[in-house]
Amino acid sequence: MFKTLKCDINAIFDRDPAADNLLEVILSYSGLHALLFHRFSHWLYKKGLHTIPRLISQFARFMTGIEIHPGAEIGCGFFIDHGMGVVIGETAEIGDNVTLFQGVTLGGTGKERGKRHPTIGNNVVVGAGAKVLGSITIGNDAKVGAGSVVLKDVAENSTVVGIPGRVVSRDGRKVHPERDLEHADLPDPIKDKLSELEEEFLKLKKEIITKDSFEDVG
Repeated sequence: MFKTLKCDINAIFDRDPAADNLLEVILSYSGLHALLFHRFSHWLYKKGLHTIPRLISQFARFMTGIEIHPGAEIGCGFFIDHGMGVVIGETAEIGDNVTLFQGVTLGGTGKERGKRHPTIGNNVVVGAGAKVLGSITIGNDAKVGAGSVVLKDVAENSTVVGIPGRVVSRDGRKVHPERDLEHADLPDPIKDKLSELEEEFLKLKKEIITKDSFEDVG
């Protein structure tokens, strides 16, 4: 457990430029606090206990604003930035070195039983306010844009944005590695489509003006 804790703390220093020193991180990072509560409650949950882990989870939610079900599987190097409003469901599985921003939901889509929450691969970044719902898989090294609603699998090394979430090919809209956490640099398919419509409108307008000019001359 101490090895995992060290991994989680290192993740904060690696991904948050505001992290100044170890004492500050231990005392003031709500994402780390919620994760510590979860590590303990998950250990109890795996021992067959349910009520006590749920109580610990609810206490952690009250203290941090982050709700993680004790049944969720979370790998090493997990980082919740800011954290308020994050919800992680019971059957969610999260790989190593994953980053979630505030308001993220890893939830279900109904009252189905069994595996009903997402599986998140390694090195995934999920932007603020994004909703990843259902028993779907987000592949390794994928990125989910802020505010997206993802309901289908996302392949490795892909970026998904929009409502509903659309995967944008790396070949079509390459995202530079240094911009992994820069939400403003993520591709916007809705904006691209509007730009295409604007171009078509201007083309038609030009054709109409040309036609009217020709008729006036005639």
